[in-house]
Amino acid sequence: MPADADVNKIFKSLSINLSSYKGKDLEVFSPIDGSNIASIKCDSEKSVDKKISNSVLAFNEWRDVPAPKRGELIRLFSNELRNNKEQLARLVTIECGKILEEGRGEVQEMIDICDFAVGLSRQLYGLTIASERPNHTMQETWYPLGVIGVISAFNFPVAVWAWNFALAIVCGNSVIWKPSEKTPLTAIACHEIFEKLCKKFPAAPKNLSSLIIGKHEVGEQLVNDRRIPLISATGSSRMGKIVGPKVAQRFGRSLLELGGNNAVIATDSANLDIALPSILFGAVGTAGQRCTTTRRVFVHKKIHDILFSKLKNAYESIGKNKVGNPLDKKTLVGPLIDSASFDSMQNALKRAREEGGKVFFGERMTTKNLANGYYVKPALVSMAKQTAIVKEETFAPILYVIPYSTLEQAMEWHNAVPQGLSSAIFTNDLREAEYFKKRSDCGIANVNIGTSGAEIGGAFGGEKETGGGRESGSDSWKYYMRRQTSTTYHGTKAPALAQGINFNL
Repeated sequence: MPADADVNKIFKSLSINLSSYKGKDLEVFSPIDGSNIASIKCDSEKSVDKKISNSVLAFNEWRDVPAPKRGELIRLFSNELRNNKEQLARLVTIECGKILEEGRGEVQEMIDICDFAVGLSRQLYGLTIASERPNHTMQETWYPLGVIGVISAFNFPVAVWAWNFALAIVCGNSVIWKPSEKTPLTAIACHEIFEKLCKKFPAAPKNLSSLIIGKHEVGEQLVNDRRIPLISATGSSRMGKIVGPKVAQRFGRSLLELGGNNAVIATDSANLDIALPSILFGAVGTAGQRCTTTRRVFVHKKIHDILFSKLKNAYESIGKNKVGNPLDKKTLVGPLIDSASFDSMQNALKRAREEGGKVFFGERMTTKNLANGYYVKPALVSMAKQTAIVKEETFAPILYVIPYSTLEQAMEWHNAVPQGLSSAIFTNDLREAEYFKKRSDCGIANVNIGTSGAEIGGAFGGEKETGGGRESGSDSWKYYMRRQTSTTYHGTKAPALAQGINFNL
């Protein structure tokens, strides 16, 4: 079935009418075969301004709805996602190119964060603080922040939005979502499912969720608008360097989830039966287009040759049999998102050769009926040392393998990149594991599992040029709220002043 026909079938099964979104401003292409799957109209500056105004009004109503009732709306949304999981997963695959099983995993992430948020709606705890003064009570309370702007990327077109959306809604905020211009259809589907649900939920105000379609101009409008106290943006470090200062200039908050040049350290005690599949999934999953993709592997010199040989054999097998249409059950690696991604990959491999690397695989593959898709064999690169290109993040399936002598040396190389998102070590030595966790400069540090595949229970994010933001679990909900300290005096005489100050008339 042609991709555009499949898209229309999915929207019909979801009972969503796309007619109100149709236009000539934005052409949407499937990376599977390069076909045009939709033509969408973009928001204008005027329409964005109107949506922001409406979102402010929605917030002013929603903030007063009890948090457990807000959680009930997200519970119902979770049920809708469950009911439509397969259709949404297929739409994710068609629009961004990840394999269908990963598409299902992405929808499951939405379901999981909704479940987390439902429980959270009854746990937005503050503090009661002991006062130094008699008959005084100090309290710390959390209140909704306002309109939350979410700017998402193509590689996780709905899951990362859901991380923000579900928490923001139960915390009492309204949300404006600007998806990637490469993946607007999945956004439309999720937004419309929620919109239909809100119409049946009496406490939900109009425009609780708003969708902004367009390119970087509409994103900039959100970033610059003072009515949006928090911008949560996912994308490249280059993008974050623009968004962060602009939001800070107007004294807003930014939650940045940016790049990751993630590394694995395989020590001489590593169990290779555990390490090999973890490295493979981390390196080639989503065709290397994850922020948590494994891009560097530092291998102890004692086991370097054997691990590299195993990796080479696995890469050869994947290149021969497992690259192709992501809707095919046998496929493990789908296409790159577009030609620009392919060109970036080839330029990186060229530089790797110039810097002394030995490159295996990495060439483009052509398949009948998929000739316009950018399919590549994942590339494996043997390097004697960490060079300039290794320190750069290339958003494609390139894995650099480098031998090391001491763990101290490996950690120095590990931390010598601008980003600090995800990291992993494979070892059977407890001391090595603890040394690694203490010294990894990343927000995520795993032991005997790979760099990809975060669960929603933990806070997700990284340090340095990864942006410092935290999304999903743990106490990430605090990003979407404002903290207030309140002191109440309940005595009958003139209250004492803090720090024992006397101020008597």
